[in-house]
Amino acid sequence: MKMLIVTLFFLPLLTACATSPTGRSQLMLVSPESAIVESRKAYLTTVDELNADDKLVNDPALSRRVATITGRLVTVATEMYPSTRNWQWSVAIVDAPDIVNAWCMAGGRMAVYTGLFEKLKLTDAEFAQIMGHEISHALANHTAERMSRAMATSVGVVAIAILSDKPVVAAGGAAVAARLALGLPNSRTAESEADQIGMELAVRAGYDPDAAVSLWEKMGSREGGKRPPEFLSTHPAPGNRELTLAAMIPDMRPLNPTGQLAPVHAVEIMN
Repeated sequence: MKMLIVTLFFLPLLTACATSPTGRSQLMLVSPESAIVESRKAYLTTVDELNADDKLVNDPALSRRVATITGRLVTVATEMYPSTRNWQWSVAIVDAPDIVNAWCMAGGRMAVYTGLFEKLKLTDAEFAQIMGHEISHALANHTAERMSRAMATSVGVVAIAILSDKPVVAAGGAAVAARLALGLPNSRTAESEADQIGMELAVRAGYDPDAAVSLWEKMGSREGGKRPPEFLSTHPAPGNRELTLAAMIPDMRPLNPTGQLAPVHAVEIMN
C-alpha cells in the first residue's frame, strides 16, 4: 500500500515537462503561474526588508536611466511574448556599491545593484545586455524550472516519510520550492538560452550587440582578476562565453540594422 501511495504521488511528476522558447525540454513540476505567485511574495518581502534597511535607491537620474532602458526591453518582451503583457514589471535599485549583480524573478520582478554601475562603468548598451539576459530567464520560465529542480531534489524526503510512517506536509510545496530555488543558480544550458534571448531583446530594443562582448570583458577583468563578481558566481558559464556571444552578433544585427530605439514600457521603480 505504501509503495502504491508513493507511486501515485510521483506519477504526475513523471510527465511534467515543457518546452523553452529555444525548443529545449524543461522539467516542470511547478507551473509558471505558481512560480509567478510565489515569486511575487518573495519579491515583496525582499523589497520591504530593503526599504526597512534604507537600501532602496531614490536617485532620480539613475531611476530614470534604469526605467528607460529596462522599459525598452520590456516593450520588446511583451511584443514577442504576449502572455507577459499583464506582468507587473518592476525594478528595485539596491544601494550596494560592492555588489555586481542583477536578477529577474518570474512575473517580471527585478532588482539591480549599484555596484554594477560603480564597478563596471556600464554603457547603456551594456546595461541593456544585462537586463535583457535577466528578463530572458523569466521569459523562458527558468524560475519555475529552478523551483522544479528544488522540488525534485526534495520529494525524496516525502517518499521516505511515507514509507517510514513519519508525518509529512504536502501542502505549500510550491512555496517551499520557491524559497529553495532562490539560492539555486541557473544551469549552464539556461544561461546560454538567456544569452541568446537576451541579446535578441537588446538588439530589437535598439542597443548594439557588441556590448554583450564588452560587458563580459569587463566582468572578467573586474578588480584585476580577483574574486569573481556575484553576477558570475550565480551565472555559471563556460570559459568561451565571450566567443559564443561574439559568434551570435552577425545573426543578431540584421534584426534592427538601424538601431532604432523601442518605445519605453512603463516599469515601476520600487522605492
